[in-house]
Amino acid sequence: MIVILNSTATKDNVQELIAGLHEKGLKTNLSEGSHTTIVGIIGDTTKIDIDTLKGSSFVEDVKRVSEPYKAANRKMHPTDSMIKVTDKVTVGEGIFNVIAGPCSVETEEQIIEVAKDVKASGATLLRGGAFKPRTSPYSFQGLEGEGLKLLLEAKKETGLPIVTEIMNLVHIDMFSDVDVIQVGARNMQNFDLLKVLGKCSKPILLKRGLANTIEEWLMSAEYIMAGGNPNVILCERGIRTFETSTRNTLDISAVPMLKKLTHLPVIIDPSHATGLSWMVAPLAKTAVAAGADGLMIEVHNNPAKALCDGAQSLDPQQFDELMNDIKRRVEFEGKTLG
Repeated sequence: MIVILNSTATKDNVQELIAGLHEKGLKTNLSEGSHTTIVGIIGDTTKIDIDTLKGSSFVEDVKRVSEPYKAANRKMHPTDSMIKVTDKVTVGEGIFNVIAGPCSVETEEQIIEVAKDVKASGATLLRGGAFKPRTSPYSFQGLEGEGLKLLLEAKKETGLPIVTEIMNLVHIDMFSDVDVIQVGARNMQNFDLLKVLGKCSKPILLKRGLANTIEEWLMSAEYIMAGGNPNVILCERGIRTFETSTRNTLDISAVPMLKKLTHLPVIIDPSHATGLSWMVAPLAKTAVAAGADGLMIEVHNNPAKALCDGAQSLDPQQFDELMNDIKRRVEFEGKTLG
């Protein structure tokens, strides 16, 4: 349910309204725009007398939200959310960020070398897997805690904020110095994990599940936001379809659809979308035109010898060439490269 306030509403009116709703055990989300103020109500709204609410002189209208996701719903929060990662890095409308780095952290030399290369090309955040979910139990599973330490070393060397994936809620304390915690596609509906992440204040990069609908994806975001953490970044990374020529099928239509349904930032991962390095550039360019807020691209200093997903990784030179093109396209779209 949303309460739309008119221009006569004072700060005291708003605080009195919110306090009354909290007394009923409801949660609220305040969205103050340049022309309209909206109070979103989350919880059992049967406790609310709509006619009484509408009778207030400062209330313009009261509407029910039919979608099951409330906090993530654009109706509750009409303006686009801006997710602050650090004092220098913000993800959201008008700012285009590129997250780049290897699929997995392998050695100190490797991660620092790649970090320096992607920063020089214009990347604003460093990605790297310390914990790696793999389909085969015999595949490289990541360096785990040691991998996190190496990522932090790369952060010290370059100043780039780091993005890395959490797989188990028992590891949450190990991520205290991580700037953005990634929830991978396989964990999108790990609800216990999402609840734990809802209790922290760090930005959460939530990847779409391999075969999940947009509504299911937004409901997973809702778990995090309902726990008190509004800092969610959505990442489309391709879904499983009947097509076999690529690893997954990139749902580029998800970008404008999400922009209509939610206020959360949306980024595209063209590397996992197809599993083919030569397709990364055209899909990255498409993401810019579709209105995405950023990209997540795998870059390895020697893809042929990568321990994980070398076939979909760009080398530093290929990434640099792509970034030169992306910069022009971002500018054409009226955005600023983060």
